[in-house]
Amino acid sequence: MNVWPISPDDVRGAHKVLSGVARTTPLESSRHLSELIGSPVQLKCENLQRTGSFKLRGAYVRIAGLSPVERAAGVVAASAGNHAQGVALASTTLGVRSTVFMPAAAPLPKVAATRDYGADVRLVGENFDATLAAAMEYAEATGAVFIHPFDHPDIVAGQGTVGLEILDQCPEVRTILVGTGGGGLLAGIATAVKDVRPDVKVLGVQAEGAAAYPPSLRAGRPVALSRFATMADGIQVGRPGDVPFEIISRLADDVLTVSEDALARALLFCLERAKLVVEPAGASTVAALLEHGDSIEGPVVAVLSGGNIDPLLMQRVLRHGMAAADRYMSLRLRISDRPGVLAELLGVLSHTDANVVDVAHVRTGPKLGLDEADVDLRLETKGAEHCMAVVAELRAAGYLVLNQT
Repeated sequence: MNVWPISPDDVRGAHKVLSGVARTTPLESSRHLSELIGSPVQLKCENLQRTGSFKLRGAYVRIAGLSPVERAAGVVAASAGNHAQGVALASTTLGVRSTVFMPAAAPLPKVAATRDYGADVRLVGENFDATLAAAMEYAEATGAVFIHPFDHPDIVAGQGTVGLEILDQCPEVRTILVGTGGGGLLAGIATAVKDVRPDVKVLGVQAEGAAAYPPSLRAGRPVALSRFATMADGIQVGRPGDVPFEIISRLADDVLTVSEDALARALLFCLERAKLVVEPAGASTVAALLEHGDSIEGPVVAVLSGGNIDPLLMQRVLRHGMAAADRYMSLRLRISDRPGVLAELLGVLSHTDANVVDVAHVRTGPKLGLDEADVDLRLETKGAEHCMAVVAELRAAGYLVLNQT
């Protein structure tokens, strides 16, 4: 692109447009994360924004900028969740008709919320590509304006208002961490922050399984991933947007990647320590502190970009997070197959202070003798040291531990 996509004045203008619409979300300090990196860490709680994510900001600014003729034609969007809700509420607030295409398997709470915000929701497609194609066909057939989730200057300007708030709330900040999918939020924050504080590092965070920005930045152009998958569906984007990439390639300091284990542990941390419900994409910045904290200069502001998580996904992610944090342990033991032995084993475990979640008693198998049985245990523990203590106690009591995970 030959023309700079947006200016800091565009972000400041967007801030005025959003006055009375978007909340100025709070900063919450985190003692645990501060101790982890040896410098103050604060969490920018966009999960407490209206609709549960930052997406309302960009959607509202984009739709507010439409001409009367464009507004009369209505708007259309494709989204599995956060953008859908942002477009729905923004449109309803501005009196514009909205149609939102969502995948057929979209989580029911997100579908219900999008409808409640006033959109005509259409469930189409087995995957997001099919959903997007249906939305584009609808736009072409009806003249409705397609509202892109990240690849438009107005969207980027709206998201950049998060950066203005951070500078106002935490003037001593040295690093801002931003979860990154298509790049709209990172590009907007970088635009707002670097204009006033070029010394502040602005770092993007992507899931390792959907990290399109590192190879794109190396290539000097947006590069599409051939395959991508992550639990953090809010940042599961296979190709950077052209508009955000232009800005990020010049202004952002780096884009970090985080593992699925770190994402799960971060979500668990937000729930247990920060008392905040955050989706995996929103917790990506906390995951970056868990994995890269020793190389991140503080004071730090980590943006929690959203809190819209399906309860079933939360259940699975929390289990994964507890396992990754050594809070769950699976064991297989061999015991004598005679009355009372299983009860004796459970009696030993009761003295270890481990909570037995599940027990499977296997009495037949090719490697078992006639008087032997295997016991599969799932235990809730207090961490890695407790896991080792439990195994040591079992071995001291004479039990053969065949496998530990």
